[in-house]
Amino acid sequence: MNGVFVVGLIGGAVSLVLIGELLRRRQLREKYAVIWLLIGLPIAVLAVAPSLLDKAADQLGVADPVNLLLFLSVLVLLGVCLHLSWECSRLEEETRSLVEEVALLRHRVERWERR
Repeated sequence: MNGVFVVGLIGGAVSLVLIGELLRRRQLREKYAVIWLLIGLPIAVLAVAPSLLDKAADQLGVADPVNLLLFLSVLVLLGVCLHLSWECSRLEEETRSLVEEVALLRHRVERWERR
């Protein structure tokens, strides 16, 4: 067996176990686990059949398959960063709304206690 093949399989297995453990401990939400599993699936396929990357690079006219892999990796990472930025923005807005609501409720309680 090829060393890269073994490393890819071990890395994939460790990733799956880690994702499963984080889900079990409720430290990772299901939607993020799905994202990481969707990222890991092509990596596992390429670890098992690296010739697919060569064929894809030939079809797309990329001289070196590693360049294609790095380009696709950067695109995936940009997508993950964009998704997490969107989530942070949404949570920031929700937090702001909740803080305003708590402040209004606190003000009402203080007024009621003064009466």
